Formats: sequence, C-alpha cells, structure tokens
Amino acid sequence: MKKAFILSLLMMRFLDAGAQGPTWYKDIAPIILTNCASCHQPGEAAPFSLLTWQDVAKRASFVKKVVTSRYMPPWRADPGYRHFANERTLTDDQIALISKWVDDKTPEGSPADAPASVHVPVRGTLFNRKPDLVLSTADSFHLPGDNTERFVLFKIPFDLKDSANVEAIEFVCNNKKLIHHANYAIQAVPDTSIDINGTASYVNITEDDRRKVDQYMPYRKIMSYYGGWIPGTSYEYFPKEFGWVMPKRGVILLTVHYGPSASDETSICGVNLFFKKTPVTRVMKVVSFGSGGIGENQIEPVFYVKANKVQTFTLEVTNPGADQSLLYVWPHMHLLGKEYKAYITTPAGDTIKLVHIPDWDFRWQEIYRFPHPIKMTQGSVIHIEATYDNTANNPSNPNNPPKNVFSMGDMTTTDEMMTLMMGFLPYKEGDEKIDLR
Repeated sequence: MKKAFILSLLMMRFLDAGAQGPTWYKDIAPIILTNCASCHQPGEAAPFSLLTWQDVAKRASFVKKVVTSRYMPPWRADPGYRHFANERTLTDDQIALISKWVDDKTPEGSPADAPASVHVPVRGTLFNRKPDLVLSTADSFHLPGDNTERFVLFKIPFDLKDSANVEAIEFVCNNKKLIHHANYAIQAVPDTSIDINGTASYVNITEDDRRKVDQYMPYRKIMSYYGGWIPGTSYEYFPKEFGWVMPKRGVILLTVHYGPSASDETSICGVNLFFKKTPVTRVMKVVSFGSGGIGENQIEPVFYVKANKVQTFTLEVTNPGADQSLLYVWPHMHLLGKEYKAYITTPAGDTIKLVHIPDWDFRWQEIYRFPHPIKMTQGSVIHIEATYDNTANNPSNPNNPPKNVFSMGDMTTTDEMMTLMMGFLPYKEGDEKIDLR
C-alpha cells in the first residue's frame, strides 16, 4: 500500500512537471516559425517542411542536434564582430527550450496557448506577407542535363496602373536548386513609343550570338533599382522612408546563372514586390566593389588563386563623394572561399566594422542589414580582405587535383569572385539613430 502511494505521488509530480514544461504551441512554434520555417517550407531551398507540430516532432532528435551544435539556423557572420538587424542566431535560452521539449517527448499543447505574435510563413515568399505584385518570365526555361553552366538574360515587361513605393523585393523561382545566382535591373521605360513586348523574352548568353542582347539597349536608360539573389539570401528590405519607386512602365532584365545539371530541368523565375503606402523620401542605390565592379583591377595581389595554396587578397577603395549612409552589405565568394572581412577606415583614423565571416560557406550567403545606418564620410576607405583555400584540404574545392583559377568575363561556379555589394543613400544628420529593425 505504501509502495503504491509513493508511485502514485511520483506519477503526479511527473505529470505536473510535464504540464509546466515547454509545448509546441506555447514555446517551440514561435522559435521554429520565426527562424526556420521561412526556408523549411514547400518551394524553398530546404529539403523538408517545419511548419507544423507533426513536421518538427518526427524530426525532433535531428532538430535538437543541429540547433545545439549551432549548425542551424544558418548564420555565417561573426556576432562578435558586428550584430545585424536580420540575425537568425538562437539564444542559449531558446536552444535549451528546444532541447527540453525534445527530451520531454515533444508535447503538442493547445493551439489556444499560441502567442498572438507568432508569425506563420506565407507560402511562396520569405517576407512576412503576400506580395503585392508578382512578375515572372513568360515561359518556363528548359535546362538540358548536360552538366553545362548557362547565363540567360530574361526580359519581363510590365505596364502598371501607377508607380509604387517599394518596401521589399525578392527573387523567386520554382527550382532554386538550379541557380548559382541571379541579378535583376528594374528599367523604367516611360516612352510609350518604345515597344517593351516585341523583343525576345530571353537571350541565352552562353549559346546564342551575344549581339542579340542589343535588342534590349533601348530599355537601358533609366535604372530604378539593381539587386539580386545568391544561395542563402532572403529578400531586400527597405524600412521607414528608405527604398525606391517601382516605375509604372518598363522591363525587368533578369540575368540568371544556371549551374550544371545532370538531368533535364525547367524553371520559372521572377520577382515578388511588396509596396508600402508611406512615401519614399530617401532613394537607395546599390554599388558593387571587387570582381566585376569598382576596383576590380585594384585587387592585390592580382586575383589569381594558385593551386595548392591558401591565399589572401585585399582591396581598398576610397569614397570620393559626399558622406553616405550604409544600410546593408552583401559579400560574395565561390567554393574556394575560406574567410571574408570588410571594414571602413575614416579620415580621422577610426575603424568601422562591416562584416566578418570566419568560415565561409557558399551555400549560406546573406544580405547583412545593419540595425542603424552607418555613416561613411567622404574620404573613407573601404577595405575587403578575402582568403581562399585552393588545396585538397578544402572539401568544397571543385577541382581534384586543385587547379589554378583566374576569373574574368562570365564567371562560372568553378571560377572565383571577390565582391562586396553595398546598399546606401546620401547621409542626413541623425541617420545613425534611425532604428532599421
């Protein structure tokens, strides 16, 4: 009798402890849906969904393993160097909560306990709501399974009721696994005598006569915005009064770099646009430094990555114009990349840290958005330091044995790049105090 009473008491305590422990709806869903589900949903790059209790519970041990090791969610920037507005890192408390929930056999809890602020990802976008406008290629593009990389320039015409203030833009594709990177130029064509529909819907730059691109020259007069996508990137976001204006009429010239594929594939690509009702009074611009951009010929030493070597290259570019406010940076390397650092030195001798990626991973790149605009004064010097591992010790090295790499022209996956894209606008007094989160 006494033994039965003790067992009953222990069981009551166990049940009470379980009731006090974390549940899916109350504790875990807010973490997973905010930090993981944007990629782990149908149509995105991640291999499985993490949208529901069932999705996560059946992979509970795996989820615990990757979050406790900090392998997931992916965030390659060093938080000890600089923090960003869009960080995906989990806190120690969040990791401990997930571990406890898994150890407790993943209790579901009640939907009524879900916090009202829980963000459920919208299918088809990584942004927090449905797009206001979707512009995509007219037809699907067929990619032969011949292991050949291709550069294709798509033309996407648009003729809207009116112009619109842009809050965010993101590249979308139904088959992102095919794509090495994409760039888009939003070209305004207000002159109605210029036919935006009569030209070809795309030019295969790799296989067609490159002179076919000339048919798009009449569109290249007023560029409203330039942006892009690389693996791991989410969307470009323009808070507050910052941003740019989507023109009423024009074309999107979308350049897609398709990686090699062993099987026949198809893709439909385009952009999602999100508009805001508030006016854009601070128009953004984007500039590219390094490979294919400003200072390409100033990289030291000459950007030639030797076989069986670990080499560091540097670039210094001076800001010759007026003071600028920086909103984000976007570093880029390929498979030989090992470490990346960018910073600014001011005429006064101060150092402003921009981004440091100590362990580069081509699969997880990102636009790193600052919590507050960073002032870059006239005469400041932008520094880029990039290290490449072209040895057999680099598991990502595309060449076995390693080969010399010298990049120019249309750079394929097995070539290399050293690039920093930067979003900026003219500085105004007090910009440093604006909260961009």
